[in-house]
Amino acid sequence: MTDGVNRSAGPAFTVERHGLRLIGDESGAGGAVVLLHGLTASRGYVVHGSHTLAREGFRQLAYDARGHGDSDPAPAGDGYAYPELVGDLEAVVDDAVGEGRLVLAGHSMGAHTALAYALEHPERLAGLVVIGPVFVEGPDEDALERWDRLADGLERGGIDGFLEVIEHGLNPAWREAVLRFTRERMLKHRHLDAQVRALREVPRSRPLESMAELGRLDLPALVVASHDAADPYHPYAVAEAYAARIPRARLISEGRGESPLAWQGGRLARAIAAFCREPRVAERLG
Repeated sequence: MTDGVNRSAGPAFTVERHGLRLIGDESGAGGAVVLLHGLTASRGYVVHGSHTLAREGFRQLAYDARGHGDSDPAPAGDGYAYPELVGDLEAVVDDAVGEGRLVLAGHSMGAHTALAYALEHPERLAGLVVIGPVFVEGPDEDALERWDRLADGLERGGIDGFLEVIEHGLNPAWREAVLRFTRERMLKHRHLDAQVRALREVPRSRPLESMAELGRLDLPALVVASHDAADPYHPYAVAEAYAARIPRARLISEGRGESPLAWQGGRLARAIAAFCREPRVAERLG
């Protein structure tokens, strides 16, 4: 299955790893901030097309994870588990970012990729932005069932089949907006069959051995939570638990009843920029 094109918003870069091509964009100059998107999203969906970070004096980089957007599917013998996603991030940091410390800002799958990287390479990071984390201790069978239904719908009926699953149980007040947004997001992917695999494999992979590992993250962190009732995949309580366990973390969120901060690109980008300017981060970022 092949569908859609991911339009570049800035100069594109390509990083090759084990025959896999990862496609990204960058803009601006200054301390590097690498944006990592979530499952079924692509590189424009962390800050939703905003270039606020670049305008505020940072080097903004984003890339499509394997099997997402313009990037290649997993090569033969590989898959979509977190060790492979972290290996891809290592290649991007080494080849596209270069020397010096950086800030990682990831949503959902991207948040867990960033966390796993931070545990392995704390010396490379000036700070960490964790948006909408979902991993908890033990398997979440309800969540796995939801992801499997999405994979089945996509495999059976393409994007329309995927949307049929998304539509089930949606509040009529935001039905049209959610379906339109989701269709636009799915049309960015060149390889929908890779999305089917990723939907089944990523949620079954463990980015951490246990939540206790978060206590080893001795670096400034910003955790972004959401009260979004339309999103059962990223509970506020999970983000709250991450902020409590990461020693130098601060928790932020939109107010109850407000539009989710994670989906407000400009506002989220400004929050990330403000975090990067905090002395505890800025002195490390250089």
